[in-house]
Amino acid sequence: MIWRCGCIAWLVAGLLSVMGIDDVSAQAITRQVTLVVPYSAGGGTDTVARLIGNQMSRALGQPVVIENVVGAGGTRANERVARSEPNGTAVLINHVALLAAPSLFTNLRYDTEKDFEPVGLVNNAPMLLVGRKSIPGQKPSDFVAWIREQGGKANFAHGGIGTNSHLCGVMMGNVLGFKPTFVAYRGSNPAITDLLAGQIDLLWDQVTNAIQQVQGGMLHGIAITSTTRLRELKDVPTTAELGMPEINYTMWHGLYVVKGTPKEIVAALNDALRKAVTDPEVVAKFKQLGTVPYPDKELSAEAHAKLFATDLPRVAKLVEASGAKPSEAQ
Repeated sequence: MIWRCGCIAWLVAGLLSVMGIDDVSAQAITRQVTLVVPYSAGGGTDTVARLIGNQMSRALGQPVVIENVVGAGGTRANERVARSEPNGTAVLINHVALLAAPSLFTNLRYDTEKDFEPVGLVNNAPMLLVGRKSIPGQKPSDFVAWIREQGGKANFAHGGIGTNSHLCGVMMGNVLGFKPTFVAYRGSNPAITDLLAGQIDLLWDQVTNAIQQVQGGMLHGIAITSTTRLRELKDVPTTAELGMPEINYTMWHGLYVVKGTPKEIVAALNDALRKAVTDPEVVAKFKQLGTVPYPDKELSAEAHAKLFATDLPRVAKLVEASGAKPSEAQ
C-alpha cells in the first residue's frame, strides 16, 4: 500500500512535469486566477497583463482571466484586490498610480502600504512623448520648440491624476518652467484616440502603448526618457539629446496580492511570473513594444518590496510638485 501511494504520487508529479506545470505552483494555486487591471482594455497595462497572463496560466495549471476594473484613478481595482480573500485568486497589476493614490485621494478604503503583498516585478519601460500630427515642425526639436513657446497653452492628456502620463507631464513642466494644461481621461487608450483625431496636443505614455502609432506615422514621436534611443524608434531622440536630461522617468509594473496571503501562494505566483517574463515569446513581444522584463536577480518578491518602498516617497514628492490637492475618488 505504501509503495502504491508513493508510485501514484510519483506518477502525478511526472505528469505535471510533462504538462509543463510546476508541482509547487499546481499544489498552491488550485482555482482560477483573476488578474485585475485598473485601466481600459487595449491600454499599455492591459497589453502587458494579457501577455504574461497566458504564460502564467501554463505555469499554474489554472486559467488566468483578465478583469478590467476601471475608474476612480485606478483605486477601484486596488480596492477590489485589497478586499479579496487571501488565497491568490485575485492578483493586481499596477504601476506608479498605486503608489500615488495615498497622496491624491482622501477616501481610500485600503492602506497602500499595509494591505498589499508584492509578488514580483514585471517589466520596466521608458515614457514616450507623442503629439498630434498637426503640430507645426518637421523634426522632434521643432516640436519641443513649439511646446516651449506654447507653455501652459499646450494641452497634455493623461490617463488619470497620479498616473505615469500625468507625473511625467508634471516633470516636463517643471523642467521647462511652465504649468501644463492637463486633460484627464479614463486611461491612456481613449486619450490616444483623441490625440489621433487632433483634439488634444500631447501625451506622455508608456512606450508599450504608443509605439505602434508612431511607427505607423499617425502620431509624432517627440522624445523618449530612455538613456539611449530605442532600435524600434530610432528617429525619436532621448530627452537628454533634446536638452532635457532632467526628464528621467522609467515606469514599472508589479503584481500584488492582498496582505495575509500565505507565503507558499506568493511563491507560486512569483514562480509563474518568472516563467512568464523569461519565456522567449513574451520577451520578444516585450521588445517589440519597447520594454524589457527585469533581470533575474530583481524578480523576487523581496526586490519588488524594496523598489516599492523606495519609490513611494519619490512619487509623493512628484504629486506634491504637481499642485494636485487630495480629493475624493469618484
